[in-house]
Amino acid sequence: MFGLLPGDVALVVAPHLDDETLGAGGTIHRLASCGVTVHVLAVCCRTGPMWAGHSDPGLRGKEFNAACDALGVAGRLLAWADNDHAHSPAAHQRELVTLIESGTELSLAAARPTLLLTPAAGGFHQDHQAVHAACFAAARAGGEAKPTPRLVLGYMGPEEVAWNAAAGAPTVYVDTTAHWPAKETALTAYASQLREGTHPRSIPAIRAIDTATGAAIGTALAERFIPYRLAY
Repeated sequence: MFGLLPGDVALVVAPHLDDETLGAGGTIHRLASCGVTVHVLAVCCRTGPMWAGHSDPGLRGKEFNAACDALGVAGRLLAWADNDHAHSPAAHQRELVTLIESGTELSLAAARPTLLLTPAAGGFHQDHQAVHAACFAAARAGGEAKPTPRLVLGYMGPEEVAWNAAAGAPTVYVDTTAHWPAKETALTAYASQLREGTHPRSIPAIRAIDTATGAAIGTALAERFIPYRLAY
């Protein structure tokens, strides 16, 4: 998959707990099923009200671990919880780049991934914008001085698929038909973040997006990505 071999490493950077599953859950499970070691670095979580809900880092941390288990994720880490950095990542851009580049046990320097999955550019959420910019800076080529992932792909969440004025063309597609059950289990783990009815975060809406994406390549379900680097 993507030319990766069993034992290779993929790092997924998620602005919040759940973005990894919403944007790339099927792909994460497919990578793990192929023997690729997948780690997830979640940047921030904070206590406070949300549209039609509430965010509690303790609860969301448990949901995060359950979702990662369902997807076959190896290492997982929440970097910032209920501190100044978590409340405004964009105000701490230098520290955010350092976090992704070399600041944790799941940084590029520590994990040395071949594949980096990052939030796509053009998202409407300020935290997603900040994390994308930090990932893009951290993944710059550095020769032997720093690890450079050969593959860098951007994912979009369900809300961004429908409301994204500045995203590039998502021309990389992954058939996730066989991996939808694992993604659905991971989504279900995020009970505090799911919504009902026609909300983009409802499971029927997410499946509909993956179904439409699959139709573009002749499969039942798929996820799509924006390529930033494909080096073979």
